[in-house]
Amino acid sequence: MKDKIYRHLGDLPKGIAGNDITKGCIVLEGGGWKGLYTVGVLDCLMLNGINFSTVVGVSAGALSALGYLSGQIGLSARVDLGYRHDSNYCGMGAMKRDHGITGFTYLFGEILGKQLKINRKRLNDPSRRLAVSATNMLTGEITYFEKGSCNLSRAVQASATVPYISRPVNIKGVPYLDGGCAEKIPWSWAEKCGEEKIVVVRTRELSFRRKPGVSKLAKVWYGEYPDFLRSLEKANEQFNETVEMLERKAGNGEIFLVAPSEPVRVKRFDGDMDKLGALYWLGYNDMEANIEKLREYLGVSAG
Repeated sequence: MKDKIYRHLGDLPKGIAGNDITKGCIVLEGGGWKGLYTVGVLDCLMLNGINFSTVVGVSAGALSALGYLSGQIGLSARVDLGYRHDSNYCGMGAMKRDHGITGFTYLFGEILGKQLKINRKRLNDPSRRLAVSATNMLTGEITYFEKGSCNLSRAVQASATVPYISRPVNIKGVPYLDGGCAEKIPWSWAEKCGEEKIVVVRTRELSFRRKPGVSKLAKVWYGEYPDFLRSLEKANEQFNETVEMLERKAGNGEIFLVAPSEPVRVKRFDGDMDKLGALYWLGYNDMEANIEKLREYLGVSAG
């Protein structure tokens, strides 16, 4: 029987991030449990005193952003590596309560509300911006919800609600699904955020590309939402164009790109705790190996 909790949970870093804010925007891609790579990157950043003033995330990236904004090092990792096989967080319990694969009611109410207790005061501090994206099913377009002007937990739920196996999230009469249905890397908001320094965190190796098009199931499942379906059909091709553009910008020094240094073997709903833990440490170690290059790009010094 495979471990239900990461066996090295006690070795994860912990502590509180410093209060200094680093000017710049960090962009967090989604990817289901591949988001543990992002969590490792963010923990490393906090331990090195890099707390970006602006954060934008989609899907798993939106969830990862919560621990980063709260300044609680290791929080997001302890959620994912400690509760992965709790069915109330991921599984049938979540499906019964929230009609989706992720138990947002349990996550926000029990895990982050009582057991691990997220620092909501710091999370909601207006000195740092946070935006999360979700796909409007009526228009097929991306909507960005910004902290301070929305119900943040509801917006994160919409951003990370996986299509096909989850009921859409209704916000002010509009049904929303995972932001990745229309834009898999939330770059459009980052371009408009006004920050001169932008860091993009990928969850797949740089060589990864998606097959254009959409499954036949999508046409059956979402035929009543033609604009949403069109966004689904274009999303993979747009993703490929975006990652090539990001690589060009990184090569020109316009942005800083962080991506897995080896092929990612973790699947979207992987339950192998050793693999998930290894992906977290890959993100942490990749960022640690490039921390001085990042400081140089940002124009900041250590300490």
